[in-house]
Amino acid sequence: MNQTLVQKLIRTKPVDTTVEYVAEPAASGNGLHRSIGLFPLTMIGVGATIGTGIFFTMVEAVPKAGPSVVLSFLIAAITAGLTALCYAELSFRIPASGSSYSFAYATVGEFLAFIMAACLLLEYGLAASATAIGWSAYLNNFLGNAFGVHIPEMLRSPMIVSGLKGVEFHPGHINLPPILLVCLCCFLLLRGTKESATTNAIMVMIKLAILIFFIVIAFSGFDANNFVPFFNTDNSKGFAGMSGVTAAAGTVFFSFIGLDTVATAGEEVRNPKRNVPIGILAALVIVTVFYLLVAVAALGAQPAAKFEGQEAGLAVILQNVTGKTWPALILSAGAVISVFSVTLVTIYGQTRILYAISRDGLISKSFQTVNPRTAAPVSNTLIVCMVVGLVAGFVDATFLWDMVSMGTLTAFIVVSLAVPVMRKKENGKGIKGFRVPFGPYVVPGLSIFACLYIMRDLSGTTFRIFFIWMTAAILTYFLYGMRNSRLNKPA
Repeated sequence: MNQTLVQKLIRTKPVDTTVEYVAEPAASGNGLHRSIGLFPLTMIGVGATIGTGIFFTMVEAVPKAGPSVVLSFLIAAITAGLTALCYAELSFRIPASGSSYSFAYATVGEFLAFIMAACLLLEYGLAASATAIGWSAYLNNFLGNAFGVHIPEMLRSPMIVSGLKGVEFHPGHINLPPILLVCLCCFLLLRGTKESATTNAIMVMIKLAILIFFIVIAFSGFDANNFVPFFNTDNSKGFAGMSGVTAAAGTVFFSFIGLDTVATAGEEVRNPKRNVPIGILAALVIVTVFYLLVAVAALGAQPAAKFEGQEAGLAVILQNVTGKTWPALILSAGAVISVFSVTLVTIYGQTRILYAISRDGLISKSFQTVNPRTAAPVSNTLIVCMVVGLVAGFVDATFLWDMVSMGTLTAFIVVSLAVPVMRKKENGKGIKGFRVPFGPYVVPGLSIFACLYIMRDLSGTTFRIFFIWMTAAILTYFLYGMRNSRLNKPA
């Protein structure tokens, strides 16, 4: 109780306490239940990634990098792979809800953990909104091909958009489909985690089948000339050569937030010390393979110049390759299901991070209240879905992509820093379990370098908005979190 300011900022939740705190299912009705096995856990990771980068960001990334966007995905995958090893080691030792936040709290201290939580909230909230927005385009494409019906422009376009002259306001416009999607996700999440995870696993298997369908048909129209020139030669926006590759890598990087999502489920996984590390690495392998195959197939079937501004891009590619609408219809239907799963697990991750922060006393207790019958944090879920739905319904997705990448990269950096700190806390005890190869510094160091390399090419607007968000987070911590922290109260 007589801690100095610095001691409060760097105080940590003891590692052993963290593990014991989540080791057993809650005896009361105010805790989360261990109901997720390895397969649905891996599918949670896959569901949060595949779909986001492939179905949407090709339209944003290809105009920056051209055909070399394949390298952008590869750079992002390598960076995510390095960090995945760090996640795997930390999740073995700290199998708690909250992902990077819980890891930071047990290693680098309460203040940095709260900052990390703010990054995660930004990352997950905007990712859910961005993917819900992309769902609208594929839903409209599906309705048009299946029934000849199109959603009116005023009901599928946002009020706040990014125009040629900056921010534009279109009064009377609302993107209604994303709001409906978020409401459906909210309904599923309120029914309980096990039901949500099972539904997600089914949707992910359908999604993988749809992407295999796309790869096979797109390769039938493959033209190697579409990869010449390989690098972007137009430097009017500063994206020529490798600058375009790294800029595009920053845009697509947010699609690897599935790694975070697997770790956020640590408190609801059976045998988390085994299943969480395996789930993280398995999800990464599946995601990387599909990203690269779909990217190569799409670029081989369509010149890079056609991607910019293209709505429901992959469906249009199939329609152009075959000259028929039925392949596009199948892919649009698959995308509708796919993005449903991405949005579902992203909102799920957001609610579990808030649950962990609230339980530690750093934000309002209302976020940790759990329904005793469904084991779902009800008010938490409702608040998250309301905010995500409003952003998705009224804001253009162009504003969201790079902000999600910024949050993801920052989270990955802190996770990488936490590994050597955790090893030091072991005091040479050599605790058995998964450990990153080559010692505690090589892989985490490479991960941090790779994250900073991608981060440097994000836009100035992204850095400014991130600074404002971080300022708000710091004020919240000093005005509320520090005083109400569980570590600030007698045991």
